[in-house]
Amino acid sequence: MKVVGLMSGTSHDAVDAAAAELTLDGAGDTLRLVPLGMVSAPYEDALRRALAAALPPSPTTMADVCRLDTRIGQAFAALAVRADRELCGGRAELIASHGQTVYHWASGGRVHGTLQLGRPAWIAEATGCPVVSDFRPGDVAAGGQGAPLVSLIDTMLLRGRPGVPTALNIGGIANLTALPATGPAVAFDTGPGNALMDAAVHAATSGRAGYDADGALAARGRVVPALLRRLLDEPYYRLPAPKTTGKELFHSGYLRTALDGFDSLTPPDLLATLTRLTARTVADALRPLGATEVVASGGGTRNPVLMSMLREELAAGTALLDSGALGLPAAEKEAYAFAVLGFLTLHGLPGNAPECTGARGPRVLGSLTPGRRPLRLPPVPARAPLSLVVGRG
Repeated sequence: MKVVGLMSGTSHDAVDAAAAELTLDGAGDTLRLVPLGMVSAPYEDALRRALAAALPPSPTTMADVCRLDTRIGQAFAALAVRADRELCGGRAELIASHGQTVYHWASGGRVHGTLQLGRPAWIAEATGCPVVSDFRPGDVAAGGQGAPLVSLIDTMLLRGRPGVPTALNIGGIANLTALPATGPAVAFDTGPGNALMDAAVHAATSGRAGYDADGALAARGRVVPALLRRLLDEPYYRLPAPKTTGKELFHSGYLRTALDGFDSLTPPDLLATLTRLTARTVADALRPLGATEVVASGGGTRNPVLMSMLREELAAGTALLDSGALGLPAAEKEAYAFAVLGFLTLHGLPGNAPECTGARGPRVLGSLTPGRRPLRLPPVPARAPLSLVVGRG
């Protein structure tokens, strides 16, 4: 089955579409993924500004939410059509859309709700294909954190690797999945990935830049120990797993509060400190797990200063490699992951890892929006696949 996975992360700068050919082997134990490539498109400036203006801690209206739901859905639909044409030769059979997270309602160590925008009807109408969307609420309703949902794909991909392999994704928020030598898999959000760095760059450039390209600002600065200590006092880092967070906590207002008393701080020093914060909190989360290998993906891997600091912070002997070494390029992995989750949903198979999210059990995730053709569901396999093998056609 040819599936297009659509994703826009917490940095809300662009939409990614990765196409894959997915096949269950005869015994049903292994899911084979053949990558067909990825296309990406930035949000139009007006849409990105409207989205940023509606995110916490800013107030918004139901009218704004309705407009964003439609316009994000249309942006996803346009890219899905392009991905089907350019990557699948017009033969895509399913679209899996994560949508755009605009709010993750977490408090007291629990997640009470989650909201992703990008109305799937626009995607189904534009492509003619059925669309699986709204993956996270099913896990939340079952008592889970609703994140990181990629933990299921991570466990399938890492299973069988030696030592304690760990997958790390550094987007706006950083998350990890680890397979300990004994016991179940562990997954959680470690804290800010790029979120605070992006907020600092946006403020320093009056909105002209949205991120620290190639870590250029951080490379010119020095870490400010007093500020780093203040930032590390954040209670979230000490919460037990499973746990999840987002820009509801780590936003521009959070950063302004943390900078109280640091009036003479230069942008390079601030970026160096925030970059070290991300590296330190990731490494602090990995250390108790005994990680022997870290397979990294996400936009943060394109920041050489961050990756250098992470290498410095990791325990001696812990290997750090790009997810491309496992066949899924770092910039594309999450979009491929949601293509897999959509495939599982269509086949009536669970899409969460309860031991990672804290849900009461495995659940088939998402809502299904029919396309223009009659909807025909495939038979449900006898069992869910345990491993994911990335190959070539």
